[in-house]
Amino acid sequence: MTIAIAIVGYGKIAEDQHVPAILGNPAFRLAASVSRRRAGPPGVPAFASIADLRASGLKIDAVALCSTPVERPAAAFEALDAGWHVLMEKPPAATLSAARQIVAAAEAAGRTLFAGWHCRFAPAVPAAKALLAGRRIDSLLIDWREDVRKWHPGQQWIWEPGGFGVFDPGINGLSVLSEILPVDIAVAAARLETPANRQTPIAARLEFSGPGIPAGAHGLFDWREPDDRWNIRIGFEGHDLLLTHGGSRLMVDGMEQPVPDEGEYPPLYRRFAELVTQGGSEVDLRPLQLVADAFLLGERVTVAPFD
Repeated sequence: MTIAIAIVGYGKIAEDQHVPAILGNPAFRLAASVSRRRAGPPGVPAFASIADLRASGLKIDAVALCSTPVERPAAAFEALDAGWHVLMEKPPAATLSAARQIVAAAEAAGRTLFAGWHCRFAPAVPAAKALLAGRRIDSLLIDWREDVRKWHPGQQWIWEPGGFGVFDPGINGLSVLSEILPVDIAVAAARLETPANRQTPIAARLEFSGPGIPAGAHGLFDWREPDDRWNIRIGFEGHDLLLTHGGSRLMVDGMEQPVPDEGEYPPLYRRFAELVTQGGSEVDLRPLQLVADAFLLGERVTVAPFD
């Protein structure tokens, strides 16, 4: 069976990542796109809303929701009501309660729901997870920094309530961390630096805790870094593991480990196809929980305005 899929929310991530992954996977056929601008790939029917897509009578089996986290629940409910399977870009929603409502709606509809934490599908992540399985963790640092001007030019929604701020990219690192660690992790304390003219943080420091989590484990997140730095460093039983380039490369005791590299989204879509075929769902809310805890526990510090 070929899965006729529509992309909802056609922006940079949809164009750069979702479209090539869909076109490169014979399990899918890109049937439509939905955006207020009626934007989409050449030759693909474009609609201004999910309602318009439904009214068209076009055959759709699934949707990939690439709209903003605040918009995602309503889109998910519409898609599930239409009987479509749903893949959600990260994060699945702006709040845990909304995410859980989507899960309940998918269960009631009997449709596949997949929270696609794309960085978990980076080439070196499975190898890192296998290396750490059952091991004692001695030290932990996540260092996730980039330049917001480079990766989110002109995107004002990220600075508004529900936009996540620096945790929009930072949740990628937390999704990898929660995937590879052999123990659960919690946020014990946080410092959130928020520009005077913005609603969401531009930088943050998280302190981690939990059984098996060593003292001093922490994470640094910053949107003011001109050079991308997407690293996770973990000491385990006398060894040093460095997962770098967002999970694309793996160093163990200073030696690079060979890993296959096909990007993140092709294997993500393979997993979605498997879930649809098997009639299953996969929704891990731990990364969103960590961000919610950071906002709940965080010390707010006002920093210079950002333009």
